[in-house]
Formats: sequence, C-alpha cells, structure tokens
Amino acid sequence: MIRIRPYASADLPTLVALFTASVHTLGAPHYGPDQLAAWAPRPPDLAGWRQRMEALTTLVAEDALGPCGFIAWEEDGHIELLYTAPRCARRGVATRLVQEAEDALSAVGVTVFSTEASLSAWPFFETQGFTVVEPQTVTRRGASFTRFLMRKENAA
Repeated sequence: MIRIRPYASADLPTLVALFTASVHTLGAPHYGPDQLAAWAPRPPDLAGWRQRMEALTTLVAEDALGPCGFIAWEEDGHIELLYTAPRCARRGVATRLVQEAEDALSAVGVTVFSTEASLSAWPFFETQGFTVVEPQTVTRRGASFTRFLMRKENAA
C-alpha cells in the first residue's frame, strides 16, 4: 500500500539517495555514464538540494519499506522533479504522485501543468495526458542531454 504525505526536511538525504539511484538505474538505458554522473553526481550536493527543495512543494510516496517516490512542483504548475525508487518503478507510484500534484494545483486555480521530461520519463508523461511542446538540449556539468518540454491543459 502506498501512502502520500508532505515532504519534511528530514527526508532530504533519503530523497536525494532515491533520486540518485533512480537516475543511475532507470536512466541508464537512455544516457551514457558521463551523462548520468553529470545529472546525479556522487556524492550529491546536499546543501544545493536543500536550497532547491525549499523553493518547491513536495509530496513523498511511502510503502512499508519507506520512501519510494517523490514529486516537487512550483506554484505555477511546473513539475520540477518526479522520481521513483528503482524497486518501485512501474507500480503506479508516479501516477499517484502526478494525480496528487494535479489535484493540489487545480485546487489553487492552476490551468496548465508543465515539465521537462527526460528520455526515460517522456513516455510516462504522455500516458498522463502531457504533450511534447518541443525537444530541448541542455548541458549540465559539461554533459549534453536531450529532454522534452511537455505541457498539459488542466481538465478541471
């Protein structure tokens, strides 16, 4: 059973570890070792993560073993982060998190949701009703990545 709850600052190390495992495991079929290392460096910059998370609204999905995913968004409807632990991939965790985020954003009048989806994530976002606006190439720590700017009109 999956439970969704608000993020607490004590979650930071666990969620950063979940992010890192997700990128290096679930992203591996789509990105090379240099790209993965640039996207999710080891060790992570926890101070940078702390600052980033303070600017976002975040929900955490938990099962009996602990956190298994998280979603973080900006108040304008931009989904900044959506990651699941590799052990929880394809179990409906991301779907639940997106629905919870959309419900929360709809409740405050947001009419459009957006995200930048990785090669790994864009098919998932399409199943959630997002469409590709444009492909993008970004550079992080010297590595270039393809991602997709995606958008969804609020049906509420």
